[in-house]
Amino acid sequence: MVPEINYIAVILATLSSMIVGTIWYSPRVFGNYWMKAAGITPSGNAADALRPIVVTIIVSFITAWVLAGAAFIAFDFYGGSFFVNTLLTSIVLWGGFTAARFITHDQFDGRPNGLTVLNVSHEFVTIVVMALIIGVWPA
Repeated sequence: MVPEINYIAVILATLSSMIVGTIWYSPRVFGNYWMKAAGITPSGNAADALRPIVVTIIVSFITAWVLAGAAFIAFDFYGGSFFVNTLLTSIVLWGGFTAARFITHDQFDGRPNGLTVLNVSHEFVTIVVMALIIGVWPA
């Protein structure tokens, strides 16, 4: 069985990650804390952001695509509501993979706990927003 995936929803979910990140890491929200805790000094050159943005778009597409496929498999297995399955799948995948890996790596990297919480929380919001989009537009 191949999961049915709505690629328009996947593309919209990909774009949503850029919107969430832009808001989350803006100086008015958590950007100043993030830069200080991560030891980042902005260069002031917009071209320096090009590579991270391109990488983020690619990785966000992969995340949205995998989430859509996993949500379809969960829905096919459990039945019920595709929307609810998508939300629950996103939270389980976030906790089991994203949060767990961030926490592990940040402990070995010696990153401040506050930075770990900030980044893991950002990923939670990103994944849930992706799930909301994918969940309302099943294949």
